[in-house]
Amino acid sequence: MPNAPVRNTQYPETNMPRTQKNDNFVDKSFTVMADIILKILPTNKKAKEAFVYYRDGMSAQAEGEYAEALEYYEEALTLEEDTNDRGYIFYNMGLIYASNGDHQKALELYHKAIELNPRLPQALNNIAVIYHYQGEKEKEAGDNEAGEALFDQAADYWIRAIRMAPNNYIEAQNWLKTTGRSQIDVFF
Repeated sequence: MPNAPVRNTQYPETNMPRTQKNDNFVDKSFTVMADIILKILPTNKKAKEAFVYYRDGMSAQAEGEYAEALEYYEEALTLEEDTNDRGYIFYNMGLIYASNGDHQKALELYHKAIELNPRLPQALNNIAVIYHYQGEKEKEAGDNEAGEALFDQAADYWIRAIRMAPNNYIEAQNWLKTTGRSQIDVFF
């Protein structure tokens, strides 16, 4: 009789961590490397558990399973004590809400992320993008004053992001220059 496929009966599909369910080579490779690093890092059990939930949240988010990702991130937040890591969790949660069109919740989460981890230029950029979008909507609705105020807020956040990561936000730099919202030396 030919070799029968071996089934993993130790972990039924429903009880298996999300990252062990992935058939994607890159996801499996990431999971293997993350597990190795997790085993050798001198961190406590709670921090390791938080990382597993965070990793599973990122995996679910990458697959568009946003509700599942948010559940994993919420669980990671209950365990994670490091403020920088908590900032990244809030940032990823903000991405989900922004992609679903809930800009107010996304802004709230991005602000929490920055409060905990001020070195997140991507959160500053995303706040600016939302303010810019809202400014465009206000101008389209005929409220130029509100639109300009939102554009000014966007400019403030883009300037902060660009100062941290000068080569990452070229379109924002161009917008700031063409609208007269920046000085030439602000990015150096």
